[in-house]
Amino acid sequence: MDVTEANFNQAVIERSREVPVVVDFWAEWCGPCRQLGPALERAVAARAPRVELAKIDTDANQRLAQAFRIQGIPAVKAFRDGAIVSEFTGALPPPQIEAFLDALLPEPPLPAIDPEDEDGLRAALAADPARADAAVALARRLIARGELDEATAVLEAAADSFTVGGLRARITLTRALEAADPTVPPLGPAFSALDEGDVAHAIDLLLMALADGGAHRDEIRRVIVGALDELGPDSELARSSRRRLASALY
Repeated sequence: MDVTEANFNQAVIERSREVPVVVDFWAEWCGPCRQLGPALERAVAARAPRVELAKIDTDANQRLAQAFRIQGIPAVKAFRDGAIVSEFTGALPPPQIEAFLDALLPEPPLPAIDPEDEDGLRAALAADPARADAAVALARRLIARGELDEATAVLEAAADSFTVGGLRARITLTRALEAADPTVPPLGPAFSALDEGDVAHAIDLLLMALADGGAHRDEIRRVIVGALDELGPDSELARSSRRRLASALY
């Protein structure tokens, strides 16, 4: 749409709180503006209604041009949530215009995963190796089966989180148990409870093991923290267990 000083606040500032608004500052006499304008319009139209285009004639709206310090045209400024978030000056080629617009758009939601569908988990990670929810679900299945090397590889690329850190710590402790390390307390029942979904019982056992953890106390702590992180901030079990963990540590 053509925007003027009279409707700029409503058409650009307020509207950008709902959808990104790209503002094209141009003038009739400007050759590069005539080159950029149609390409910009086509690119925005291809992304409608997720982004909108406002065109401002700088000759007819000089106060707006001054307010936004327009020193050369075409000048393009993208607004989101009432503020400028990106901009460029000059006539960019279509691929760069498209990249500029795409950067304004929210990321599409990731497709849902089924933690019981191992093939689906592997497909999700093939598309995005850093996808933490798929990595966690697959690594948990692999750890339960004793396939620690593959679980380690899956978690290697995953974005860091308390849950991911807890699984990595569990792998370390499981390797120590398999090596018959006498400094590791008996954690098998706690890990079995985690695999069976009995988180409350698992936390009870892990907190008891924490007292005898010795050199492995921090790894046990990370397993507990990871389990609590998965419960979420609204879980009463997580809140009470954090208090118990703090008492056990300090």
